[in-house]
Amino acid sequence: MKTEVYSWRISSGLKSDLERVARRRKVSISNVLETAVREWLERNAQDIAGDEEQKRLHAVAERYIGAFASGNRYGSQTVRETVRKRLARKYGR
Repeated sequence: MKTEVYSWRISSGLKSDLERVARRRKVSISNVLETAVREWLERNAQDIAGDEEQKRLHAVAERYIGAFASGNRYGSQTVRETVRKRLARKYGR
């Protein structure tokens, strides 16, 4: 059941074309508009799906974003030294 209302201004020529198509198909103008909008959305579904793809990529990337858990309350001030020490331990430099 249709419950929402959406209105906008269109040119008189476009309105005449809509009325003519609706008359030929023996349907209401709102039916013609709904069909046109649904077809447009289907053609542009990839753009809509792109939003979901971005969410998925962000979720994957979040696994690799983090912070050092050293317990050192001055860690942000000594981060350069901490990173260098960890790299030296890991790679023996």
